[in-house]
Amino acid sequence: MTPPASRLSPRGFFVTGTDTGVGKTLIACALLHGFARLGNRVIGMKPVAAGAVRGRDGLINDDVVQLRVASSVAAPLALVNPYCFEPAIAPHLAAQQAGAAIDLNVIADAYRQLAAAADVVIVEGVGGFCVPLTRSDDGAGLAQCLGLPVILVVGVRLGCLNHALLTAQAIRARGLRFAGWIANRIDPAMAVAGENVAALGERLAAPLLGEIEFTRAPDPQRIAALLELTTLA
Repeated sequence: MTPPASRLSPRGFFVTGTDTGVGKTLIACALLHGFARLGNRVIGMKPVAAGAVRGRDGLINDDVVQLRVASSVAAPLALVNPYCFEPAIAPHLAAQQAGAAIDLNVIADAYRQLAAAADVVIVEGVGGFCVPLTRSDDGAGLAQCLGLPVILVVGVRLGCLNHALLTAQAIRARGLRFAGWIANRIDPAMAVAGENVAALGERLAAPLLGEIEFTRAPDPQRIAALLELTTLA
């Protein structure tokens, strides 16, 4: 059963997305750079990663590598990424194939240790908000377990209105604070993208922290300068 949100104090933010491939890692890294510029000791966390290569020190996921580079506080890989699986498939299936069981209590303990070493912990979820992690828990349950305010990355493409509004409903249904959202234009050919962002701004009832234009070589440090983080204080 998922532990109640009140078990952990919110010393960071949980980054989720409207889907997979919408730029969660990019935005999580930008948030790390942004909070570091404000004088904070920051560290990124990816509790569950699916899609990794095997190296000298075991499995390593590229998202985890990027988060560690963007962090100003060093921490053991086992805390930054407690669960890592080789196939790039749904995490509960990857765990089954590996004969492993994802335990939210293990993740919560790792988070506590990271929070003790940093001022801000940016926790990146996996896939969309409700992606299954076990038979009974999902990404939403993980956010509840950590008790963190949620930042939603909206991949601006066809279908994003429905995906964003449903995700916002799910965040609030879990009793979590919807801290803000970021519009990430991932489809350069999308028609009336600006009008879609404006429509979400009228409906999401949370601050728009930034609107990121499409680029083929996104730079999290540059994006950090575009984010409005004062509303998150």
